[in-house]
Amino acid sequence: MSAASRAFPMPQPGFYLDVSSCSGCKACQVACKDRNGLETGRLWRRVVEVEGGEWHREGEAWRPTVFAYSLSISCLHCQAPACLAACPSRAIARQPDGLVVVDEGRCLGCRYCSWACPYGVPQFAEATGTMSKCNTCAEDRLEGLPPACVAACPLRALDFGDLDELRQRHGSLDAIPPLPDGSLTKPSVVITAPGGIRPEPVTVVNAEEIQR
Repeated sequence: MSAASRAFPMPQPGFYLDVSSCSGCKACQVACKDRNGLETGRLWRRVVEVEGGEWHREGEAWRPTVFAYSLSISCLHCQAPACLAACPSRAIARQPDGLVVVDEGRCLGCRYCSWACPYGVPQFAEATGTMSKCNTCAEDRLEGLPPACVAACPLRALDFGDLDELRQRHGSLDAIPPLPDGSLTKPSVVITAPGGIRPEPVTVVNAEEIQR
């Protein structure tokens, strides 16, 4: 048995994102803010609005390759978290249950974790001067309830559970534009992509809204 398997004997939890079904309503984002009492500007889950493609002229006709979709993203509790490696005070840890957590008592508020995270997940809390992020609504899950974001989704485009089981049901895709390659941090996520996505560059339409 490897050192990694001894350290993390429990099933790795993860999120499932059915981007093909997401309407971009932001109910998940609102539910997260409400459940965790987040002030204006601090988002533990954010809905990214993405578009890409263009129109091509073919003789006298114009053919579209345009596409658009919404991508609901929170901490992906990576198995090789860049935030953990960047933290100078060891305030970030990966627990035996596979969740990545922030110890506010050790956090310096230096924001190195936020800069290192390719998803821009950790958020600075002005009130405490420390970093914060999604904890998968751990207290609710102890009572048998799903994370608030999952419970709030009207189209059931979000789910949370054992990562291996999610992969068995939905495949192994862990990145679509504009997310980074999953090999960087091994995110605990499974994604169902919408049809029509092309490998060309995409634009995040609401970048100003979701950045802090």
